[in-house]
Amino acid sequence: MTHDEIRALLLSFPGVEDGVSYGEPSFKVAGKFFTWMRPALDDSIVVHLDNLDERELLIEMDPATFHFTDHYRDHPIVLARIASVDPAWLTAALEKRWRRIAPKKLSKAHPVLTAEGSGA
Repeated sequence: MTHDEIRALLLSFPGVEDGVSYGEPSFKVAGKFFTWMRPALDDSIVVHLDNLDERELLIEMDPATFHFTDHYRDHPIVLARIASVDPAWLTAALEKRWRRIAPKKLSKAHPVLTAEGSGA
């Protein structure tokens, strides 16, 4: 994926706004961090996961795409290299994160998010 494709995907989710955090592109939903891009960390995007085991499995299955730094060691977060991340996997992971942080009213207004529909 390219930076433009990632940005378009992120902004396709309802209520997502782009900005800058710590000098890097970030995206929020209702003031809550949705995700951010980390160009300095192997040109990656931060992906929130359900647990640390999921991160370990992803890294084991595809170490060319998935990694993390000590900063994220104790958090269920993985860094996914933008150039090699699977768009379908990223879309599903971002939808899960969006559902977790979007206000209930916004989430209920968008019960289905698809590439053809109102969101990712």
